[in-house]
Amino acid sequence: MAGESTSKTRPNGRDRLLAAAAQLFNRLGYASTSVREIVEAAGVTKPVLYHYFGSKEGIYREIVGHTLKHFEDSLRAFRERAGSARERIRHLCNEAFSLFLEHKDEVRLMYSVYYGPPQGAPPFDFDAFYRSYVTAIREVVEEGMRVGEFRRGNAEAAAWALVGGVSVALESHLCETAGNIDRRGLNEILNVILSGIEKTRTKRD
Repeated sequence: MAGESTSKTRPNGRDRLLAAAAQLFNRLGYASTSVREIVEAAGVTKPVLYHYFGSKEGIYREIVGHTLKHFEDSLRAFRERAGSARERIRHLCNEAFSLFLEHKDEVRLMYSVYYGPPQGAPPFDFDAFYRSYVTAIREVVEEGMRVGEFRRGNAEAAAWALVGGVSVALESHLCETAGNIDRRGLNEILNVILSGIEKTRTKRD
């Protein structure tokens, strides 16, 4: 029974390769990481990597694609979610924060490749992905303005402020010298922004 439990909890070769590659790409850079280093860190052989991913480029594409899919799935669910505009926005921001912490190595890699010096890694359109989050939040802010939950104003600016607040919390975990912003800190940031766009209630309201 003990052996059976161990086999169920130990990551398989594919998962070990993904984890090892993300860590090595972060530490050494994409261009400087070799297939040999990845398979040695994962405890498998080169044919195993080639079987699952075909190449170093293939494993990098899988890391980025798999990570983005989690965020895209959360965005689709957000668009279908019921509730007030404030509740929906807060839910999406908190879910993005949770996904980031769960995939921190992968997100750090995406940031370093996209914003850092060229490394020869396959390109991905991070800006388009980022804009899709801004657009989704802007649409809910606009909805909140239409129904009177938020005061009339610049919905695009409000959306960027909300996404920026989440980004500050996320990036505090990427910078080794900065104090980490926890979930409570994130929600305090969201409260400040959301309170600023909420419609002021009158006594008649």
